[in-house]
Amino acid sequence: MKMRAVPDRAVLTVTRHEGVWRVEHEGESFGHSADKEIAKAAANRHARTMLDGGRACEVRVFGEHGFKGL
Repeated sequence: MKMRAVPDRAVLTVTRHEGVWRVEHEGESFGHSADKEIAKAAANRHARTMLDGGRACEVRVFGEHGFKGL
């Protein structure tokens, strides 16, 4: 049985840091906002651009329910 190759997937992470929501990707952060929804929208816009360019990606959100992600 042949194994299917999994494409390199970019991960955009929305986290809360020092009272501000932000998007992190490859060591860079952007989309800073006190409003989580604005930061999530920035992550989704960036993800759409990446998808349109042919790169697989996903958006993860940590801290939505008071729990810290791993």
